[in-house]
Amino acid sequence: MKQTVFTRFHEELGAKMVPFAGFLMPVEYQGINAEHIQVRTSAGVFDVSHMGEIWVKGPNALPFIQYVTSNDASLLQDGKVQYTCFPNGRGGIVDDLLVYRVDEQTYLLVVNAANTAKDWEHLCSHAPRFGITPGKELYDASSEICQLAVQGPNAMKIVQKICDAPVMDMEYYTFRKCTVAGIPQAILSITGYTGAGGCEIYVANRDGEQLWKALFEAGKEFGLMAAGLGARDTLRLEMGFCLYGNDIDDTTSPLEAGLGWITKFTEAKGDFIDRAFLQEQKSRGVSRKLVGFKMIDKGIPRHEYSVCAADGKEIGRVTSGTMSPMLKIGIGMAYVETAYAGLETELYIKIRDRLLKAEVVRPPFYKKQ
Repeated sequence: MKQTVFTRFHEELGAKMVPFAGFLMPVEYQGINAEHIQVRTSAGVFDVSHMGEIWVKGPNALPFIQYVTSNDASLLQDGKVQYTCFPNGRGGIVDDLLVYRVDEQTYLLVVNAANTAKDWEHLCSHAPRFGITPGKELYDASSEICQLAVQGPNAMKIVQKICDAPVMDMEYYTFRKCTVAGIPQAILSITGYTGAGGCEIYVANRDGEQLWKALFEAGKEFGLMAAGLGARDTLRLEMGFCLYGNDIDDTTSPLEAGLGWITKFTEAKGDFIDRAFLQEQKSRGVSRKLVGFKMIDKGIPRHEYSVCAADGKEIGRVTSGTMSPMLKIGIGMAYVETAYAGLETELYIKIRDRLLKAEVVRPPFYKKQ
């Protein structure tokens, strides 16, 4: 079982550690609800060093990325980030990821921890077509980099105290290299997976301890709290963000998942894996859609619970569900037959053999006051 450079700090804080994506990771410290609310109202720190980081470099970097991803990376400028996915050649999704453009020949792909090895193999299988050599122009740096996500309305006030450059007004989905906590050339990005604001900081493993200590010293006045994977999951679900393995996977198309906005069929985009299939699917329509729903009756929806029509007919399955710590109601996402995907449509979630009423809504479920 792999450990991150921050494992010692998690254990000192009494974290409940669990295996996740081949790593020993903190699922909670003081409780999922407490950590969730702290991030929504002030600031929390997540160890996300298990994520994968893959560099793509050289004159063919952009054509390669254009072919293996669904979004149009030619729209990126230096310092910009793009959300996209890897189509798998069978109408499904290998992974969803972020593409960072450093310059016209240098890109960083940030992928999901559980999929890093699979993504690497996928990229290597297509690299020769573009004259890209694994280990050279294509390089897996995942084992060399650690990452902390500082999230919450006070996150940037804390981070600014340890940065040598102004970062408070950075735009969403941008990044820059700067000195953070005395560490030169750290990558600081504004993407986020909580909907609470904040940033991600990437440094070399050797600098991880220095970054952790500086952040918590700077965050004392804001009650900065370590937060685990449990709160990260409830926070992303309140925003309606997809989780790979639950809401999207190798059997779900980006169009079914409501990710048409990251699937571009423009001339500038050109050919990409599954373009013809996805274009045809867009033309004929999909038979199922990923929807957000909130419970009307009291109950907590969970992954794999059946979704039914009023007459009890099964029309789909819950992919993600929880009790929202901020709204105090059950919320979730589910794939349902397209006829039942309209806003305000009544659904019934089968919980302990009872059909409990829910309603289709458009995420995010929680909106900042």
